[in-house]
Amino acid sequence: MNVVIFGASGMVGHGALIECLEGSEVASVRVVGRSSAGVEHPKLREIAHSDFLDFTAIEPDLTGLDACFWCLGVSSSGMSEADYRRITHDFTVAAAETLLRLNPALTMCFVSGTGTDSSAAGSTMWARVKGATENALLAMPFATAAMFRPGYIQPRKGVKSKTRSYRWALAALRPLYPLIKLSFGARVTTTDTIGRAMIRVAREGTPKPILTAPDINALGALPG
Repeated sequence: MNVVIFGASGMVGHGALIECLEGSEVASVRVVGRSSAGVEHPKLREIAHSDFLDFTAIEPDLTGLDACFWCLGVSSSGMSEADYRRITHDFTVAAAETLLRLNPALTMCFVSGTGTDSSAAGSTMWARVKGATENALLAMPFATAAMFRPGYIQPRKGVKSKTRSYRWALAALRPLYPLIKLSFGARVTTTDTIGRAMIRVAREGTPKPILTAPDINALGALPG
């Protein structure tokens, strides 16, 4: 299958990219972004684009796709709701509408987060914006739409967070990962597990539209 990834330079997106490049199920990967993902591979084609509200200029590059892995996101810390909504909701919906028009049988995998507010009306800003975005995607006629809500994510295979504070925190917690895994079990996941789960959803569909960490771990588990 042919996959497009948005946010491949971020931690989750880069993890998904690695799994797509390594996985035999994925024939080609296109990455859309302002900057390079820093990877070279025969299956990979990078598409430079800066206006995430208008994809007209790159529409010819967005056809023939089977799945979109939307991993683009920012921390809401220090942001106004309008700015956060523009990046989290408006960018996502603009891309989704374009992709769906060009690829009517597309599968959409959207990386959300634990605590997302499906009512889109709660008191926590990021949670209601994420909830509104999930709702907008679930209302579109995708072949499959899956909202990924991971909790604690451990980066693997050399993947790092672009956010400096997260990078420091994850580095500090890395020696404690076995204990974190033991203590929190299925609520903990990894970047490669998320990537494999996305590929499986794209290939087989999803048992339910909203996937929490235990669901992601089950879908992304290695054989055996």
